[in-house]
Amino acid sequence: MLLSMRDDEESGRVTLAQVAKKAGVSLSTVSKVLNGRQDVAAPTRHKVERLLEEHAYRRTTRSAQEAPLIELVFHELESIWAMELIRGVENVAKAHQAAVVLTESGTRQAPGPDWIEGVLQRRPLGVVLVFSALPAEVKQQLRSRAIPFVIIDPAGDPDPDVPSVGSANWSGGLAATRHLIESGHRRIGIITGPEDMLCSLARLDGYRSAMSMAGLEIDPDLILYGDFHVEGGYDGAMKLLSLPHPPTAIFSGSDLQALGALEAARVSGLRVPHDLSVVGYDDVPVARWSSPALTTVHQPLRRMAEEATQMLLHIRAQAPVTTRLELATDLVVRNSTAPPANQPTPQPTHPATDPPRN
Repeated sequence: MLLSMRDDEESGRVTLAQVAKKAGVSLSTVSKVLNGRQDVAAPTRHKVERLLEEHAYRRTTRSAQEAPLIELVFHELESIWAMELIRGVENVAKAHQAAVVLTESGTRQAPGPDWIEGVLQRRPLGVVLVFSALPAEVKQQLRSRAIPFVIIDPAGDPDPDVPSVGSANWSGGLAATRHLIESGHRRIGIITGPEDMLCSLARLDGYRSAMSMAGLEIDPDLILYGDFHVEGGYDGAMKLLSLPHPPTAIFSGSDLQALGALEAARVSGLRVPHDLSVVGYDDVPVARWSSPALTTVHQPLRRMAEEATQMLLHIRAQAPVTTRLELATDLVVRNSTAPPANQPTPQPTHPATDPPRN
């Protein structure tokens, strides 16, 4: 395999031996850094990585045995929506004769140190990360090896130089809550996602905005943070339904949490939507098969993954890209929402149809 760097100060290519000389280390040390080995002192590794990044290191050829890979990183692979993202990445990867490697990092905020060592050894075409943030050191390590990366639904507000793809979470939260208000509900609970995730906070902000625009009081007792899982939705709904003045509707930050809320209603002897309306978020396939079929906010998960992978390949090809892309969401009205009991049926303001599938 041939490895090289572009040197802006010289007409020729800088060899790894020259990098080693500039860094004051052996060629084997540079090789260890390139391959993600951890048996290199941190100051030395940082010095080598700075030189690699400074001279725009690029791998010029791949060995005949090395398959082109796109690495897709989740903090967990159990969620239903993960399959939609996987399909989206695979669609684009297949069109470019690349394989997809799935990695479970085990941490929600950022991949752990074992992951970066592995990815540097695998040397993929690029990395797509889900619900993540990247420490400065990890970004430098990836960039020094010319391994591009894109984040889907970043955990926090990413730096301007970090490419990301997301969806209109604020608009989705606004549409879901407005639908319940227009249906006649006034006491609306929300179970959003984790408190430290940007998408959770944006959906909550959409809820707050809809309530404020309608002139409705926002009761802090009706606002809960969940974990995007069925159990979190069940626990949160049980808390809301046990209040002295429980809500007549619940907006859940994910379809899985909404399924938990449906079960909480059943256990509590409530009928959905006659006694309690429930709105989810994501529109994963199971949403239309729940009982009752779930009103939800359609998040274009598969297209988000496709766009992130295309962005990744454009960055690798040094083509210009928009570093932050936000896709639209749509409200899908099904059977889990209705006017509260003993209220007149308002005029519908949203079509009760599914959007085109991605």
